[in-house]
Amino acid sequence: MVRNRIAALIVATAFAVPAAAQDAKTIIAGASKAMGADTLKTIEYTGSGFDFALGQAPSPTAPWPKFIDKTYTRAVNFETPATRMDRIRLQGENPPHGGGQQPIIGEQRQNQTVIVNATTPWVQQLEIWMTPHGFLRAAAARSATAATQTLGGRKVNVVSFTGDNKAKVNGYISEQNVVEKVETWIDNPVLGDMLFEAVYADYKDVGGVKFPMKIVQRQGGVPILDLTITDVKPNAAVTIQAPAGRGGAPGGGAPPAGQAAATPSEKLADGVYLILGGYASVAVDFRDYIVVIEGPQSEARASAVIAEAKRLIPNKPIRYVVNTHHHFDHSSGLRTFVAEGATIVTHEINKPYYEKTFAMPHTLNPDKLAAAPKKASFETMTGKKVLTDGNRVIELHQLQGSGHNDGLIVAYLPKEKLLIEADAFNPPAQPAAAPPAQVSPYTANLMTTVDRLKLDFERVIPIHYPADNRAVLKAELLRAGGRGN
Repeated sequence: MVRNRIAALIVATAFAVPAAAQDAKTIIAGASKAMGADTLKTIEYTGSGFDFALGQAPSPTAPWPKFIDKTYTRAVNFETPATRMDRIRLQGENPPHGGGQQPIIGEQRQNQTVIVNATTPWVQQLEIWMTPHGFLRAAAARSATAATQTLGGRKVNVVSFTGDNKAKVNGYISEQNVVEKVETWIDNPVLGDMLFEAVYADYKDVGGVKFPMKIVQRQGGVPILDLTITDVKPNAAVTIQAPAGRGGAPGGGAPPAGQAAATPSEKLADGVYLILGGYASVAVDFRDYIVVIEGPQSEARASAVIAEAKRLIPNKPIRYVVNTHHHFDHSSGLRTFVAEGATIVTHEINKPYYEKTFAMPHTLNPDKLAAAPKKASFETMTGKKVLTDGNRVIELHQLQGSGHNDGLIVAYLPKEKLLIEADAFNPPAQPAAAPPAQVSPYTANLMTTVDRLKLDFERVIPIHYPADNRAVLKAELLRAGGRGN
């Protein structure tokens, strides 16, 4: 019954008309009284369920990979305002398939703390203001409006206000005066103006406060969190403190306001440059143009990579950007390269997905491609593709059978003896002293490909570059693959 109600709230066709009988203030006041929001200063709730890694599916048509939340606890202080989440996470895909820090060995502890100040991004505040009671508080403090809608044959009141990111925030309030759904739109560098929904069901009274025992969050129309709540503590004495280096001031490594961080780079060989300062990219000098391997993370990161590549290799255009796979952290800069005029080189399974997502609206945070739209150009591949100008050679190989991504590509420069890879081997912050007790299946797959193709390399360039910026040599990869000491 609960799942049916949730599904109806998400997919039902709605018809809205202005609320005639009640204005927004009256609706908010009625729901606040019924749900106990008027006297609620803090809340802590605990449960279990699943979370799903946004943008980390094994293929563009697959669902986000699932993880088991053995325990999940969130504390919210509505007056500070602040929130803290703690969970214990287990591997949910067996065998591992997709990203999101898979494979998890044993238990993984995660936490998140947000203490709102004048500079806290709106998207980080939504875990407070999209809770049922948080929504009512936010709506009461803003110029909310109201309308009625019919969902699945039921009439609901829809209270709306505008968030700090200029997107509408809608709360669906039932005839029983409880918040059944909150929705808004947030910017995503791949999906653009992305729908974010939180659906609430199976309300119970806990100490005079009504709270849902079922919570489902969806982003981009797909679940990212599915919880069954087992314990609720209204007005609990919660302590929410900022982790070291966070909070109201930037961490110790942040540049002064208004000053852009430098983009460090390293010469790997003649005409081949490693660009750091974020996810690694590699710029390669061809006779008449530049090839950049990986356009990751964001428009800001992609712009920094483009600027540094042009500084290192002046007076040449960037003709190609090689995309290792479609995961959002590795593709969020591609729109910037399209705006630059570069052709995307990627596995053939990604082209339809990119054509679809590049056409999505980006009105909340317009990027360069939104400001000056142009059609993306692609060159696709399956098993192998070679980029060459007759002298320089880049071999691109698919990691066939990779559990991380069905279209995962590595780049091999035979003359320079370099292997450039993403997520098949992510080196630890410090070099491992011995082989791991359990070899990652993703690393084992990379080793199988290296052996099959007889790739002769001396240095590995992981896109997820180690924090100490050390040179990752072949021996370190072999050790991670269970070979050598």
